[in-house]
Amino acid sequence: MEEQVKEAIERIRPSLQMDGGDIELVGIEGKTVKVRLRGACGSCPMSVMTLKLGVERIVKEMVPEIECVEAV
Repeated sequence: MEEQVKEAIERIRPSLQMDGGDIELVGIEGKTVKVRLRGACGSCPMSVMTLKLGVERIVKEMVPEIECVEAV
């Protein structure tokens, strides 16, 4: 499952990098993925929307076992 989550994050990364941000996988706890948004994404007021509507949607689409993606 971890490899699938990493693949999903790699799929998302170019979009975040185009806006001056990045994403790092911190870990997986049960069915929750923990990520760290970096760069412009770390301080952006829209980061919650990016996390839930972008990152979480794609991760859950690619890895159906995942229930939640959280920023740490």
